[in-house]
Amino acid sequence: MNRLQHNVWPEGLPHEIPATTTTIYETLAHTAARVPEQKCLSFYGKSLSYAEVAASATRIAGYLQAKCGVKPGDRVAIYAQNCPQYLLALYGILRAGAVVVPVNPMNLLRETRYIMENAGADVIFVAQDRHEYISPLLDDGTLKHAISLCYADYLPETPTLDVPEAIACKRLELPNMFTSWEAAVQCEIAALAYTRTPEDLAILPYTSGSTGQGKGCMHTNASVLHAARSIYDWFGFSETDTFLSVSPMFHVVGLQCGLIAPVVIGATTVILPRWDKVAATQIIRDEKVTVWPTVPTMVMDFVNRSDLKREDVSSLRTIFGGGIAMPEAVAERLFDLTGLTFLEGYGLTETIAPTTANPVDNPKRQCGGIPVFNTDVVIADPDTQALMKTGDVGEILIAGPQVMQGYWNNDEANSEAFVMLEGMKFLRTGDLGRMDENGYVFIVDRLKRMINASGFKVWPTEVEATLYRHPDIAEACIISSADPYRGETVKALVVLREGATCTGEDITTWAHENMAAYKVPRLVEFVDALLKSGSGKVLWRELQIAENNTQKTEKSAP
Repeated sequence: MNRLQHNVWPEGLPHEIPATTTTIYETLAHTAARVPEQKCLSFYGKSLSYAEVAASATRIAGYLQAKCGVKPGDRVAIYAQNCPQYLLALYGILRAGAVVVPVNPMNLLRETRYIMENAGADVIFVAQDRHEYISPLLDDGTLKHAISLCYADYLPETPTLDVPEAIACKRLELPNMFTSWEAAVQCEIAALAYTRTPEDLAILPYTSGSTGQGKGCMHTNASVLHAARSIYDWFGFSETDTFLSVSPMFHVVGLQCGLIAPVVIGATTVILPRWDKVAATQIIRDEKVTVWPTVPTMVMDFVNRSDLKREDVSSLRTIFGGGIAMPEAVAERLFDLTGLTFLEGYGLTETIAPTTANPVDNPKRQCGGIPVFNTDVVIADPDTQALMKTGDVGEILIAGPQVMQGYWNNDEANSEAFVMLEGMKFLRTGDLGRMDENGYVFIVDRLKRMINASGFKVWPTEVEATLYRHPDIAEACIISSADPYRGETVKALVVLREGATCTGEDITTWAHENMAAYKVPRLVEFVDALLKSGSGKVLWRELQIAENNTQKTEKSAP
């Protein structure tokens, strides 16, 4: 393959890096042995050293093995917001030889049940505010063990920030069948000998599919650590850096950039459970944050603070991320404030984060950057897989060590996801893009029917399937609508049943009770009928085009 990116390759970096000889858990053990007293994490002013984190992970592993029967290769889930327990649980699961299954904390019962059943996970670490969605799974035997965690347990006596009520909530009385976090983290039963290898499965993150069902992406220690190194080596991070970890840890960006990569290099990560521009500003200023992995929507909110001063962000050295393209105006405001360029990248759950990244010394705005170490990206015809000419638009295909092994127990999806080109196995992304003469990749559109709301992928068919359970809805079609803040937002075109009188607000309220918040239609338009083909299929593409044209007309109107 012709790697055009070498024309603009960052000075001093090798084109390829060697395959890892270690595992994710062993990186923590090595860091704890090298810098035991270094601060690993900070949470509202409370900190834990690497020695403390490693000791806690080992005790959790002993508990999982002795009390929950966890064996190497078993899947164990984490269902919580960003918190110290998330990091400790992840490394405890890996020390036990098991596979981590991150679960979106916004998921409700139906969504969580599907992941548990599909992954075959019967042990879960769960935040106490998610108990109601786990109790039914314990009652029917889907789950055998649920270890409850309380965010407030890791707060200091005098927090350095205002703590949201949901995080400050004291420990609740445990329902039947739940066990306490303390039982795991204080377990004195020695963990069994560690035997995992770089090639073993380590993390199984789920991504929504076009059928509305999630697909587990099988990632080994090797694929995860290659992607992590493609972050810290690319940007030159080290143990002297402090990361702001506010991107959700269940998502590959937060998992890699706010958790795994900092641990490998011995840096400090400051954990914020959810986005709060005031808290983020205080953390950056007081903790002297140097690295902020984020998404454009957070940056938009951040730079719009009228009281933000340059000295508040003077410690920042690198701001990077992806999810959606960074608007030019926001990028300019960020540069004026910090002197830093937002370094956009491109990756997927299937690649456990970066596939492309902008060179620090030669970035391009509204561009995914160039393929990183050991990575080949080609643009191909979506139908024939014939390679396109430089500059032409086609489907983005990826080959590299960070690409997943495949989808968990889904041969049909695997047969569709991969293609062989010139003797190499490439992942079909379903994204349309183009590549210039220097290997810069520009994302143009999507082949798949998917809405990207603030970096969260929303599959219309899944939302439609849920809306059809509403007693007043006869038909529904989900499309995207442009949103200046979220990039895209979810819009529902709804045909009501005869005699129904519900409002758009009624449907939105109902949807909040039946699906994750980011999937909820923020716009509801009632129509008499949905446009359909002769075979009765809803012509969603034509409806989407009509929505786009309406927005263009409204935007251009005087």
